[in-house]
Amino acid sequence: MKRLRVGIDNYGLHPLKLSPLETLEWADAHGAEGVQFSGISAEEGHPLDSAALDDIRDFARSAGLYLEWGGGRHIPFDLESGRPLDIFSLNLRAAEEARRLETQVIRSCSGGLMRWNADSPSTDTYIRAMAEALKAQRLMLADHGVTLAIETHFEFTTFELLRLFEMCGAEPGGWLGICLDTMNLLTMLEDPAAAVERILPWVAATHIKDGGIILGCEGLMSFPAEIGTGVIDLAWIIGRLKTLPREIRLSVEDHAGRFSLPVFDDDFRSRFPDLLLSEFIELTRLAARTRRKMDKGGLAIVPRERWPEICEARLNRDIQALRTLASRA
Repeated sequence: MKRLRVGIDNYGLHPLKLSPLETLEWADAHGAEGVQFSGISAEEGHPLDSAALDDIRDFARSAGLYLEWGGGRHIPFDLESGRPLDIFSLNLRAAEEARRLETQVIRSCSGGLMRWNADSPSTDTYIRAMAEALKAQRLMLADHGVTLAIETHFEFTTFELLRLFEMCGAEPGGWLGICLDTMNLLTMLEDPAAAVERILPWVAATHIKDGGIILGCEGLMSFPAEIGTGVIDLAWIIGRLKTLPREIRLSVEDHAGRFSLPVFDDDFRSRFPDLLLSEFIELTRLAARTRRKMDKGGLAIVPRERWPEICEARLNRDIQALRTLASRA
């Protein structure tokens, strides 16, 4: 069975304020085999000029590192103001940058927490608007030879993303795909194993992240965990990814924080109309496993303010743990 390369997403190193080249150097020095740049801030020099992109491409090529790009958007609204957003121009720029970098993957994340805001438009409203906007980008993305890989983030469930792809007339392995974030599936009230099986043919990129989920008086709470310490069956997921007929890279994304899931609130729960009883039961099993691990001291929620002091050491351990998992899967 084929070997999957292990790298990092640059998000976990954001506290270090590294330039893209410095991020590649860090990855190379710590045994990572590539970098997914899920986003580059203006502070880090974005948008990058042609010379800077060439430097990134040339360093990655000389060091044998894979590159995956970011900056893609799929929701045609500014989620703070609600005003329409020209995502065509944003995705065109990302596609042009990706082509210069000689990569075929653009990670797309619009950063929404719509279900946590009762005043947000309905999910169906977003999906219809996305389908209309993305269909107009099919030829542009295909001409640039890139896949817009929509992250399984805190925006849409895998059920909803599959409906979006159908509305767009897309096919697996083409201009639209998935950036699989393994931990975010918990936050969207999905059993990670079942969700991966649903969207497996569409996976074009990954954010490999372990995690936990706990049950409390307010409902459920999910959180990231160091790879190998959480309750997500990453070995099984990696085994499934190895069956895909294209190269998939395993990009570690790790960070601190926690996410409240007020599932005892009828209104909040109603915003997940595809939630299956079987998957909710599995989430409660994972919550019980999480609690046992936390009681034994092997798993804990890391406050966001602590991340800058531990990010390098933890990502280094993540890389080593993921390489071991990938070799055994």
